[in-house]
Amino acid sequence: MLPMLYFIIFKYGPMYGVQVAFKDFNFFQGISDSPWVGLEFFREAFSNNDFFKALRNTLMLNFLDLIVSFPAPLILAIMLYELKVKWFKKLSQTILYIPHFISWVIIGGIVLQVFGTQSGFINNLLTSLGLDAIPFLADKNYWLITYLLVGVWQSAGWGTILYLAALTGINKELFEAAEVDGAGRFKKIWHISIPGIKTTIVTLLIINLGNMISIGFDRPYIIGNVAVRDYAEVLSTFVYRVGLQSGQISLATAVGLFQALVGLIFLLVANYTSKKLTDESIL
Repeated sequence: MLPMLYFIIFKYGPMYGVQVAFKDFNFFQGISDSPWVGLEFFREAFSNNDFFKALRNTLMLNFLDLIVSFPAPLILAIMLYELKVKWFKKLSQTILYIPHFISWVIIGGIVLQVFGTQSGFINNLLTSLGLDAIPFLADKNYWLITYLLVGVWQSAGWGTILYLAALTGINKELFEAAEVDGAGRFKKIWHISIPGIKTTIVTLLIINLGNMISIGFDRPYIIGNVAVRDYAEVLSTFVYRVGLQSGQISLATAVGLFQALVGLIFLLVANYTSKKLTDESIL
């Protein structure tokens, strides 16, 4: 009952506001009394160069995140699963999980202290050795690398939980039989561990592909800056800038609705493709 109430109140209830995307919204008139304008704000979004730049950056950052961040928890989970020393395994898990619980505001401060061009620890060390400072946060290409690595550090540990749970469900007799047959550790990982968690891998991959056009606000906004706006401006920051800073609520809602619809299409296509190629799907 409570899960149903949660979805009705917080997921389906707010869908009433989607109609703002088709209205010239006025705070004083409210949603119901604001005049209908049809697809005007969608046309305005599609004719806006900043929108297409934000769309390009969203897809680019999510695609690179998929390549860099998606395999990281899988590799970590297999490494942790192979550890035999229990106390070291538990300590490693705890250390890896901690970044997930740190606010992006705090992470942004850590990134500035470590990678800042003028005051960052790494650049201070480089300049003290007579080397040139590296513009980690001021050059868009260096910023992109920093963005991806910080994302891996923050999310990889927490992502290992699902994979570890799946790995512990594999029949231990399979590993024992393989060991009797002379299989080494890497062969057991390749022929038993990875196939044993294939369903989990495919499910998470489909979810990640479905989120290709959605991106969190905190990470690009806090780590980004004006100097790297060519890469840091994504759809979530575009909606914030247009909707809250400029007061164009209808335009921001139209962009948000566009994200939701395209995300649904990505999810369905990824699910259909996975069903055809691997016979694994979530729908």
